[in-house]
Amino acid sequence: MNGLYDEIRIVLHGIWLRRWLALAVAWFVCVLGWFAVAQIPATYTAKARVSIQVQSLLPGKIGISPDEQAKDLDRVRQTLTSTINLAKVVRGTDMANSIATDRDVADRVATLQSAIKVVAQQDNLIEISATAPGPKLAKQIVQKLIDIFVEENLTGDRDETSSTLQFLDGQLAQRQKQLQDSEAKRADFQNRYMGSLPGTGSLNDRIGAARSQMAQVETDLASAQGSLAALNSQMAGQPASTPGTGGGAAGPARARVNAILGQIAEARGRGWTDSHPDVVALKSQLAAAQAAARNEPLSAGGAGTPNPIYASLRSLQADKQAQVAALSARKAQIQNDLNQLQARLTDNPAVAAEQAQLERDYQVLKDQYDKLLADREEIKLRGQVQNQTNSVKFSVIDPPAAPRAPSAPNRPLLLSGVLIAGIGAGIGAAFALGQLKTTFATATRLERATGLPVIGAIGELVTTAERTLRRQRLMYFAGGTAALVVAFVALIGVEFIQRGLTA
Repeated sequence: MNGLYDEIRIVLHGIWLRRWLALAVAWFVCVLGWFAVAQIPATYTAKARVSIQVQSLLPGKIGISPDEQAKDLDRVRQTLTSTINLAKVVRGTDMANSIATDRDVADRVATLQSAIKVVAQQDNLIEISATAPGPKLAKQIVQKLIDIFVEENLTGDRDETSSTLQFLDGQLAQRQKQLQDSEAKRADFQNRYMGSLPGTGSLNDRIGAARSQMAQVETDLASAQGSLAALNSQMAGQPASTPGTGGGAAGPARARVNAILGQIAEARGRGWTDSHPDVVALKSQLAAAQAAARNEPLSAGGAGTPNPIYASLRSLQADKQAQVAALSARKAQIQNDLNQLQARLTDNPAVAAEQAQLERDYQVLKDQYDKLLADREEIKLRGQVQNQTNSVKFSVIDPPAAPRAPSAPNRPLLLSGVLIAGIGAGIGAAFALGQLKTTFATATRLERATGLPVIGAIGELVTTAERTLRRQRLMYFAGGTAALVVAFVALIGVEFIQRGLTA
């Protein structure tokens, strides 16, 4: 430990002996470094934050999804620093005073591309920052970028919508002409080959429709024939008239019985069974009416009355016979149509193939036309919503302001670093010079270097004149060191004064 302590003392003593060299080197490095720092141009950074609020109530109803809106905003953010937009910034700020040719504009645009940053933040915020040689110019650049940002979103969609509508109008006109030509071909084909045939559509479609109608008619005819057969069997068991009792005519109670019997017969003619709720209710009413009819006296009249059940069945029989006849005629007509269609398909199969091709071409063109028309109306509506309802709303949260201090360089830090580097360089120079000279500060180092014993050492004798001279030189050295520190403090003060004047 004592050896290390001695070595440190020796090194410090050697540096102190060469303190004037250290001070000179420190002054030289500091003056040179401070001059270099002073030559670095100051740059100022202005920032602004823009909030984007998407009105999703109506746009979502017409197909403007949040993903599409986010993509549009991201597209605008990415193209905000394009060459065209940066040229607008150059011409719309004080930078226009320093340009004379297109080459100057291109140089300024190249500079701005690295000086402008557009960063997306959370909560629909976008930060725009710009770095410029002056605070006023930095603020102008950011403000111009905000104006372009708003303009791109408000007018960009309108221009895009207008060009899209023009393209769709041209496509619609072309498809409409093709559709009219296809309709003319279909009409000509119908007149030449299909005018006398029943139905609509192609031969296969007409044959399919006729077969479906035939199946339905056959089902209805079978049902009507079954109902008619049931009515005929019921009529066979009913007399056309009922004989009178005691030479009298039936009274109101017996007429009520006959009416209920007619309703029961009509219900059975419809196919209802005895367990049907209406039939059960009619039977209960019949029992009550028959009990009342037994106590009713007969009035004078003929020997018999018409049977109401038979009359009701007779009416139903006539209806069913007319229905069976109509269905049979319909079946014969459909069968005749099927025979004609089958004969045309068998005699000339090329006609069916040609018609199928025409129908397919027409349907394809019609589907395309309908889709284009729907797309055009949707885009038109979207454009109106974006223009009239402001689906995207912009608000400046933090407006751009002229920065009060330069963002770069950090002159106080650089000046401090130069001072530290100068002091370190001076100490290092003194230390290096001390290591180069072959002198021995102590007797112990002389013994280690020569390997011989040192008998003794004579101390330095300082006279009064030398002591006075050393004190004077020490004061000069302290003054030089203090002057270096004062120069550093003065430079720092000048820097802050300049910042205050700039602000």
